[in-house]
Amino acid sequence: MKRAFVLAAALLGTALSPAAPALAKTAYDGVWLFDDAPPNPGVTMVEVTSKGSKIAGTVTTQWYGPIEMINPRVENGELKFEARNLNDKEHLTRPWSVALEGGQAHLKGRIWESKIDSKGYRGSAKDAKARAFQFSTLAPLGAPIPRKIAATPPMGWSSWNKFAEHIDDKTIRAQADAMVSTGLRDAGYLYINIDDGWQGKRDAQGVLQPNAKFPDMKALTDYVHSKGLKIGIYSSQGPRTCAGYEGSYGHVAQDAKTYAAWGFDYLKYDLCSGEWFYADADTVKRSYYEMGAALQATGREFIFSLCEYGRFDVGSWGRDVGGQLWRTTGDITDDYPTMAKIGFDKNGNPDWAGPHGWNDPDMLEVGNGGMSADEYKTHMTLWAMSAAPLMMGHDLRETSPETLAMLTNKRVIAVDQDAKGVQGKAVRKVGTMEVWAKPLADGRVALALFNRGDAAASLALTAADAGLSSISKVEDLWTGTASGKLPASYSVPAHGAVMVSVAG
Repeated sequence: MKRAFVLAAALLGTALSPAAPALAKTAYDGVWLFDDAPPNPGVTMVEVTSKGSKIAGTVTTQWYGPIEMINPRVENGELKFEARNLNDKEHLTRPWSVALEGGQAHLKGRIWESKIDSKGYRGSAKDAKARAFQFSTLAPLGAPIPRKIAATPPMGWSSWNKFAEHIDDKTIRAQADAMVSTGLRDAGYLYINIDDGWQGKRDAQGVLQPNAKFPDMKALTDYVHSKGLKIGIYSSQGPRTCAGYEGSYGHVAQDAKTYAAWGFDYLKYDLCSGEWFYADADTVKRSYYEMGAALQATGREFIFSLCEYGRFDVGSWGRDVGGQLWRTTGDITDDYPTMAKIGFDKNGNPDWAGPHGWNDPDMLEVGNGGMSADEYKTHMTLWAMSAAPLMMGHDLRETSPETLAMLTNKRVIAVDQDAKGVQGKAVRKVGTMEVWAKPLADGRVALALFNRGDAAASLALTAADAGLSSISKVEDLWTGTASGKLPASYSVPAHGAVMVSVAG
């Protein structure tokens, strides 16, 4: 009887209690499809779910995959949230919003340099499945990749500084022709490198095709090889390259085989949209290792250029992932302040540089017109003293006699290409003046005197700067003038440089 009473009371209580309220959904819940969003970052979909006051969601993009909504909430009739902003230390997150306007979702936001202001429409779970980003698995690091090439810093030309993504087959062939006709090839410049902007779409089997501007990559590499030159190509481990073209994400081994089949000799691998997926030291290393191992597996010899802007002490592991050079900084531009900041302060730890592995402070701007002759002389002197790769970035067809003389100076090039492979560094600083030293394989020492100030200045070089007790021979490496002793002092113009070799 007691048990029956309890059960009856329970049933009665249930019948008399008010029903539990259903958890309300926000007006933003569901799938929103975007067909006309700008290609950078290529928003394709927004997904929102809610449970009570807790909201969650993602913005799916072609560049960065799904971007998670951070702290999503409804404020003043809009869905607001923050999103991770790549590796921008000054803006780790950026504000985004979604507003409902006439049955559409108006998405606004920003990531890196890309601004989003697009409208989407409602979709279904089936649509969401079709547009879901396909993630790629990143393998663990393997054994260090042995690649004994690039005993001296690579020399050549790259398309980016002058042409950006506006390149084509005809332009690349013309640069190869000019490399030969100007004598630059004979001075040691060997590589003709195609940077971003050559990529088309993938075929049904996932094989990447060049775009219409490059109708036959194998014919192009054959042409460049026929000139006694080598040729390089460009990609990113992310879904998109910096200019928005197809990257190697999910197709790394496949792309390496394609580059080898086409006949390329060099690959620049640029983190770009890969920054989103590979944001810490471990994943960045593994992403470069993945391509380094894929290039090795092709059986073709490649120079592997790592472009990840100097993060995570790249010089300490660049060789292990198969690299021969690694960027130490962000992009150079054709102006003295940027060049000087990179060359003097961002050119990498000298202990990391040496035969088969080089700190890369980015390409040369010599000949592009943004600096004075003295500033370009400083640029070339700095790169040679730093044992940096010498990758020209101007239109070789428009090389002036003065630019050609600077780029082909055999004494300056010899310092850069010295077999000892030591990266020079500052040994003395006095006011706006810096003295750099670089020991050479034949026992001489290259000395450079830089004036970083805005007015001419004078300073004496000494035997102690070269680590010597005395000096018996001095050669001015820019002019070829030789003498038996150092002068009392050198007068150096503003932003200028002096470069000599000395022997005890």
